[in-house]
Amino acid sequence: MIRVDELPNDPALLKRLLVEQREQFRVEHDALVERIRQEAADQLEALRLRMEAEKKAEIDVLLRRFYGPKSERFDPRQLLLFGIQVDTASLDEPSVEEESGEPLVSRRVRNRHKHGRQSLPDHLPRIEVEHDLADAEKSCPCCGETRQRIGAEVSEQLEYLPASFKVLRHVRHKYACRRCEQEAIQTPIATAARPPEPIDKGLAGPGLLAYVITSKLGDHLPLYRLESIFERQDISIARSTMCAWLQSAADLVAPLVALIANRVRGSRVIHADETVVPVQAPGQGKCRKGRIWTYIGDPANPYVAYHYTPDRTRAGPSGWLEHYQGYLQADAYGGYDGIYRAGDVTEVACWAHARRKFFDAKSTDGKRSAAMLALVGELYDVERRAKDLDESARLELRRQESVPILDRIKAWLDDEGRVVLPRSPMAAAIGYARNQWDALCVYTQHGFLAIDNNAAERALKRVAIGRKNWLFAGNDKAGQAAATLSTLIASAERHGVNPQRYLTSVLAKLPTTPAADLHQFLPDVWKADATGETSSPSPTT
Repeated sequence: MIRVDELPNDPALLKRLLVEQREQFRVEHDALVERIRQEAADQLEALRLRMEAEKKAEIDVLLRRFYGPKSERFDPRQLLLFGIQVDTASLDEPSVEEESGEPLVSRRVRNRHKHGRQSLPDHLPRIEVEHDLADAEKSCPCCGETRQRIGAEVSEQLEYLPASFKVLRHVRHKYACRRCEQEAIQTPIATAARPPEPIDKGLAGPGLLAYVITSKLGDHLPLYRLESIFERQDISIARSTMCAWLQSAADLVAPLVALIANRVRGSRVIHADETVVPVQAPGQGKCRKGRIWTYIGDPANPYVAYHYTPDRTRAGPSGWLEHYQGYLQADAYGGYDGIYRAGDVTEVACWAHARRKFFDAKSTDGKRSAAMLALVGELYDVERRAKDLDESARLELRRQESVPILDRIKAWLDDEGRVVLPRSPMAAAIGYARNQWDALCVYTQHGFLAIDNNAAERALKRVAIGRKNWLFAGNDKAGQAAATLSTLIASAERHGVNPQRYLTSVLAKLPTTPAADLHQFLPDVWKADATGETSSPSPTT
C-alpha cells in the first residue's frame, strides 16, 4: 500500500502505479473469494456428511424397531475387532437384561423346551369312552371258545368343548295376606329381594362381564371380534353394548383400584413409565395422543397401577404421585423434574435407557459403542450375581464391584465426550449418560433398588400389544376405563391369579361389600383366601 505523501509527481508513473495497485487488489480479492468459496464448500460437505450420518442412524433405529430383532444383544468379542483386549473367561456369562425381561447374553443361548407328549393336567375332568370287541371277535380263532377280558389299554386325548352360554332366571316369589284381601284391607305385597348385580338391571352376569373384560384387555381382542365369536353361538351382543359394560364395570371397581393405587404409593420405590394411546377426535380427521401411565409397587406393595391422561403434561405424574415420598425410577422425561425438585422423591435413572442409546449409535461409531456396551455389561454381570442375595448382601456387592466399574465409565464418558463429533448419535448417548449420571448411580446406594426400569416397560407391553388390535380408545372416559380394568388384570397376573376367575368373584361380591372391607379383593389377599396359601409376587415383575 502506497501512502499519499509517497505518490510521484509524474502522471505517467502515477498511472502505472495505480494500475499495478489495482491489479494487486484484484488478485488478492480473487484469492480471498476463492478461499471463502472453498471453506464454504468444505463446511457444506462436512455438514452434508454429518446430516447423512445422522439420517442413516435414525433410519437404522427405525428399521430395527419395526423390522429388526427386538433384543439388544452384544457380543464382547466384537471388541477384538478394534484391538481391545477382553476377558474371555466371562464371555459365556449372561450380561444385560433387555426390555422384555429376558437376559441379554454374550452368546446365543437356546431356550430348551420339553419336547414330546406331556402328561395332561390332573385337574381336568375325565370322560370314559369304552371301546369293546364285536361279539364275533370275542371268539378264539383257534378253539372257538369265548375269550375273557384280562385288562385294558388306556390312552388320553385332549378335547375342547366350546364355552356355553346359560340364562339365569331369577324367580322372586311374591307374598300377600289372603285374610286382608278377603276383608278388602289394603296391605303391601312382599317380594323377595333382587340379588345384587354388577350392572343394575343389566343383561350380563359377573362371569360374562369378566370374560369380556379379560378378552379385551387381557387377551387384546377387539370388541368386534368378540361380537363375531358370540354370533357363532347364535348370541347377538352388539359391540356398543359391550363397550357400555366395560365402562360400568370400571365405575364399579374404581374404589378397589383407588385402594391399589394408595398401596402402590406406600412403596419405598415406584417404577413409572408411560406410552401413547390413540384417542378418537371427531372432526379432526385423525386420532389425538392420549397417555397411559404405569406405576409398579415394591415387593411389600406388589401391585401394578395404570392411569390415563389426555396428554403428556407434567400434571399427570405430579397429580398421581402427590404426597409420595421415596424413590422414583423412571426415564429422563422432564415432567418428573418438578417431583424431584421438592426433595421428597429421589430420582433413580435407568441403565437400560442409557445403554440403548449407545447400542443405537453402533452403526456410526462401532468402536466406542462396543467399548461402552462392554462396560455396561460388567454392571449387569454384577446384578446377575446379586439377584438372589438379600438387600444388605446385594448392597455390599454393589459397593465392592459396581462402584469401581461406574468410576471407569465416568472417566470414559469425560474423555470421549471431548473428542466425539457434536450432534452425532454417540455425542447424544454420552450427553444423556452424563446428564443423568447422579441418578444412574443411585441404585448402588440401596440394596432394594433396581439397576433399570425394565419392570415398567414390561408392564406397558400390555398397552402396546392392545393398541395394535383395538387401535384406539373412543374417548377419554374409555381410556380411563381401560386403565382402571387393566390395573386389576395386571395386579392379578403378578400374583399368578387367573384374571377371569378373579374378576368374576370381584364383580359378583363387590356391589354388597362395604368400603371398609375392600381390602379382601386385593389380588394377594384374595388368592390367600381362595387357596389357603400366602401368595408372593411374580419374580418377573
